[in-house]
Amino acid sequence: MSGRSHEEGLKDLTLLGNQGTQYAYEYAPEVLEAVDNLHANRDYFVKFNCPEFTSLCPLTNQPDFATMYISYIPDKKIVESKSLKLYLFSFRNHGDFHEDCVNIIMNDLIKLLDPRYIEVWGKFTPRGGISIDPWCNYGKPETKYEEIANYRLMNHDLNPEKIDNR
Repeated sequence: MSGRSHEEGLKDLTLLGNQGTQYAYEYAPEVLEAVDNLHANRDYFVKFNCPEFTSLCPLTNQPDFATMYISYIPDKKIVESKSLKLYLFSFRNHGDFHEDCVNIIMNDLIKLLDPRYIEVWGKFTPRGGISIDPWCNYGKPETKYEEIANYRLMNHDLNPEKIDNR
């Protein structure tokens, strides 16, 4: 049989395949899980799109809706996708500004994965006649990825992507 073995990180997963999944209703970074990157010898992007992200306004408690885009170049670890879904779901009752949400997500993923490069983009639906689309990124310090992060930051909206969630 080919494929990833338990020795390659599967034995540590608690959520994938678990039929008794518990959903967190408050911000829960502890649900994030990672597995070994079996392809750490090369650069490649992992991209996640979460079109049903929700959080709350910290002042009014009104819901905010977004498509959350997460892209990263892994180093030694990759995030397990079910744990990422449960983590993003945990923002449902979390009260924070849009800018805070994208930075919190990026910081939690940096802590979990120590990626070579990561960017998080929240495309929030308009409320009160205005939309807010915060974008943040990070490149591992003193590497080419730090240079890539600086370049992407200065040029991230030169060719805006189609916004299809509103």
